[in-house]
Amino acid sequence: MQFDGRSVIITGAGKGIGRATALTMAERGAHVVAISRTQSDLDSLCAETGGRGIAADLSDPAAARDAMAEAGSCDFLVNCAGTNVLESLLQMTDAGYGTVMDINLRSALICAQEFARRRIADGLGGAIVNVTSIAGHRGFADHLCYAASKAGLEGATRVMARELGPHGIRVAAIAPTVTMTELAAAAWSDPAKSGPMLDRHPAGRFAQADDVARAIALLLSDDAAMITGAVLPLDGGFLAV
Repeated sequence: MQFDGRSVIITGAGKGIGRATALTMAERGAHVVAISRTQSDLDSLCAETGGRGIAADLSDPAAARDAMAEAGSCDFLVNCAGTNVLESLLQMTDAGYGTVMDINLRSALICAQEFARRRIADGLGGAIVNVTSIAGHRGFADHLCYAASKAGLEGATRVMARELGPHGIRVAAIAPTVTMTELAAAAWSDPAKSGPMLDRHPAGRFAQADDVARAIALLLSDDAAMITGAVLPLDGGFLAV
C-alpha cells in the first residue's frame, strides 16, 4: 500500500485505462479524485474506490479549470482523458481535429497547469503522468490527429519536466500499444487490421488496461524518484522490432 495518505487526480477515469488506474491506485491506498464526463461512470467507480467524482467535459477549457479547482491540491495527476476520430489526412475535418486536440492535448495541458500552480502555491511537490500512445511514434493509417495529439503531449511532457523539476514535481509519459478498451475496439476490431499489428508484438498480445494502470502506478511511486521527462513505451516490444 505504497500510496497510503496520498491523493491522485485522474482524468478520463470513467472508462478504460483511466478507470483501471483509479482502481489500482485505490487498491494501493490512494484517495482517488476521478474526473469524467459521464456521471453514471463516476457513481459506479466511486462506489468501488471510496473516492470522489467530478463530472466535467474537459474539451471546454473553463470546465477543465473548474474541475481542477474542485479537485483541489493532490499529490499526483494522471492525464488519461482521450478520444479518437478515425480520419486520414485527406478525410480530416475541422470538427474531427478539434475534438481530438481539445481532449487529448489541450485539456491535458490545462489540467497539468492547474495542478502545478496549486502545488507550487502550497509549497509542495508531486508527480504527473501523461498517457500518450505508440501512435505518436509510428504512422498508423487514419490516426492523423490522434498521432499529432499524442506526439504533442510527449513534447509537452519534456517541457513540463524541465520547468517543474525545480519545484519538486516530476513529469513523465507512458505510451501504450493497442490497449483493449472500448475506444481501441473501434479502431482495431477488424482482424485484417489487428492481425498484422499483433504479429509485430514480441509479447504476443495487446495490452490490457490493468497493464497500463500498474505501469502508471510505478511512475507515480517513490521507486521512480529519478524518472522525469521520460516517455515509457508500454508496447510489448513493438517499438523494438
